[in-house]
Formats: sequence, structure tokens, C-alpha cells
Amino acid sequence: MLTIGSFFDLADFPDQELFADCPYVWVPLKKLKAYIASQTTPTFQHLCITDGVPLDSPYIWFNGRLRNARECVITYGDATKGGLSVWENGQFLQGASVIMAGAVILGKNIKLGKGVLIESGAMIKSPAIIGDQSEIRQGAYLRGNCLIGKRCVVGHTTEVKHTIFLNDAKAGHFAYLGDSILGNRVNLGAGTKCANLRFFSGNVNLKNGDVTLDTGLKKLGAIVGDGSQTGCNSVTSPGTIMGPDSLLMPNATAPAGVHPRKSVLR
Repeated sequence: MLTIGSFFDLADFPDQELFADCPYVWVPLKKLKAYIASQTTPTFQHLCITDGVPLDSPYIWFNGRLRNARECVITYGDATKGGLSVWENGQFLQGASVIMAGAVILGKNIKLGKGVLIESGAMIKSPAIIGDQSEIRQGAYLRGNCLIGKRCVVGHTTEVKHTIFLNDAKAGHFAYLGDSILGNRVNLGAGTKCANLRFFSGNVNLKNGDVTLDTGLKKLGAIVGDGSQTGCNSVTSPGTIMGPDSLLMPNATAPAGVHPRKSVLR
């Protein structure tokens, strides 16, 4: 089965609407750009922030407003566990998000949840949606049309383009994700690359048993079901569909096609 429900539990995902009326698990990627455009507005702006210029001080996003945080006391705990805290003039700012000095923002259409941490050196191109208590770590690069769920990690020197992270998905170190979907609690080992472009022209086709399906997509990375993991320095070929609770072993390359639940790819 290649339905949404056979790969992902959306019960606690804030953007369930994106997955509605999708006959196949890759179809949300076709809707992603339009969906993010409908959910973001040019609100992420401040007179002292210039596109493409590293921030010269920390900023906080609180109660729908972006403001300088020079006078705030910030505790940089694990944001995914609610450890980020912000105090201003002795008042605790419940749910404040923090953008550290040195981060680079391009564009205004960025929707931030509560308790988000964006570290120094990260670059975020709008439009983007970043859910509650997620971390965008030093050197991360969000290239636009990225939807990051709750308690996610986009890690050091990880590049993400036109991709969806469901809740608690983590790509902590040196990863690349293009045109991909990571399910709940998916963890990518350091150096995982989810390739999205075939050598040959045309749409990405998927083999599912004896049937070949045309995805209608020229670029398709990996669809990784809930609870799956990849080992360090692993690669997924364009059009890799991994069922829930699957494993891609270290230094291995996953062939394109559909791999059922609890697959072990070596």
C-alpha cells in the first residue's frame, strides 16, 4: 500500500491539510509550494534586519512580533525538549523563539512556531514553516519551500530543499534532503544523502512489485516512513520509498523503488 496512512501517523501533525486527498504518499510534494504560500505571509520583518546580511544581535519571535533580544536573558537548552527559555525584565516569555546573532534570513514569508531555536550561521530562505520546539542548527541551509514539523532537528551543514519533516524527524549532521518526506521520529545518520535527480531525463518512475508507477515528478528524493533510520554515510537513490520502521545500513545505497515496512537495506 502506498497511501498516506500506511506510512505516516498524522494525528499530531499541525499541517494535516497538506496530506488530504493524496492517493499516493509522494503527492504532498506536488502540493507543497502552493500550501506553504497559503500558510505564510510577509510578517517576518524588522527594520534592523536586511536580507542576506547576518544578524548583528539575537532576535526573538514572541506573540507574533519580531524584536531585538539584546536585553533578554536566554537559556540555550535543548529546544526539542522544551529547554529553550527567554526572560525579559524579569518576565518569562513562554513560547518565545530565538534567532541567534549570525543567522541569515532571506525573505519575509517565514512562519515560526513556539520555542524554536535558529542558531548562528544557519541560512533560511523563505518561504518556510518551522514548527514548535524545532532546532535549526549552525550551518544549516533551508533553501525554500521547507515544512518542518514539531521537535525536529535540521543539523550542522544539513541542506534541505522542498522537503517535509513530520514531528520529531531529525537530520542532525551533514545531510542533504531534496524533494523528500521524513516521517515521525525518523533519524538520519551523519552524512546521509537523499538524492532527488536521476541521470536520465523524464519523470521518476517507481517499481512496486510487477507494476511501474509514474510519479509525475522530475525530482523525487526519499519518502521515509515513521520510525525509520539511516546509518552514517548512506545514500537513497532518487525515488526511494521506505516503509515504516525500516533501516538503511551505514555506507549503503538504497535502490529506487518501494521497500516494505521493516525493510533492512544493506
